[in-house]
Amino acid sequence: MRSDSRLDQAEGLRRLLVSNQARVITVVAGKTGVGRTSATINLAAALARCGKDVLVLDENSAPNNLPDQLGLSARFDLLDVAQAKCRLNEAILQGKGYNVLSAARAMRALPKLANAEQRRLEQAMAELNTTVDVMLVDAAMPVLNSKGEGLPARDAMSSGLATGTSMLVIVDATASGITASYTLIKRMALENARLQFEIVVNKAGSDQEAKDIFGNMAKVARHHLAARLEYLGHIPADNKLKRAAQLGRSVVDAFPGASSAQSCLALAQKLLCLPVSRDEHEGGVSQMMQSLIRQANRCHVNAAENTLTM
Repeated sequence: MRSDSRLDQAEGLRRLLVSNQARVITVVAGKTGVGRTSATINLAAALARCGKDVLVLDENSAPNNLPDQLGLSARFDLLDVAQAKCRLNEAILQGKGYNVLSAARAMRALPKLANAEQRRLEQAMAELNTTVDVMLVDAAMPVLNSKGEGLPARDAMSSGLATGTSMLVIVDATASGITASYTLIKRMALENARLQFEIVVNKAGSDQEAKDIFGNMAKVARHHLAARLEYLGHIPADNKLKRAAQLGRSVVDAFPGASSAQSCLALAQKLLCLPVSRDEHEGGVSQMMQSLIRQANRCHVNAAENTLTM
């Protein structure tokens, strides 16, 4: 568990201030019903309350994706930007204090895009890199196996596969939720060489319960995967959080005094104070998209080679 020392916080703030690139934080979960999208919405609102320019990149298809939960509808999305059907600003939706960009179709189409379309994506991300402080990614839901456990699709393009991004895992405080989260972490550690994960426990009865859940996960991950898990905190499942969701708003905006809202604000502060790794410091939104395009092109070449050898 990371120490909350002033030195750590000062270092995180210093690196954030000297970097001219947006920080990318991918929010993932091991299964449905965990509250990943709700957490993304509330963290975006909390980061905006901290004075940051926040963009949420939504990798999920409707229905019940992030724009749907906020009552937003878009005429264009990121794929339309890549195909020159609209300008970037025409695809961005305005939320309460932060912006939203739908990217589900673009991520699915990435391996098949023409070079010119990929370049437009890179240009769009470069533009965002100069105007956004933090980009939160509501990552596409993993493919579910017969037990309902989440496994990332091997050919899926997601910011979670890119270098230079932080990985925030939303862990449900149930036995199945913990198992699904660990399965996701194990897959990403072994197949994608990701060894650093930030953990938020959702719907825990208390901070101590959340810390106990985290402690057990961290011990197993350290022993079997050599992965490092960092505890950021927990989000209690209070009635105000549920009511805000029914209203299509963040609890931070609708009920700022609620315990869940205060937890989200505290989590936002911790996110901003996280030390920035070397990959992240040299990354940003532009680097994320470049990394994904390289991987998509490799997948396309491998698929073509496999077809020829069949």
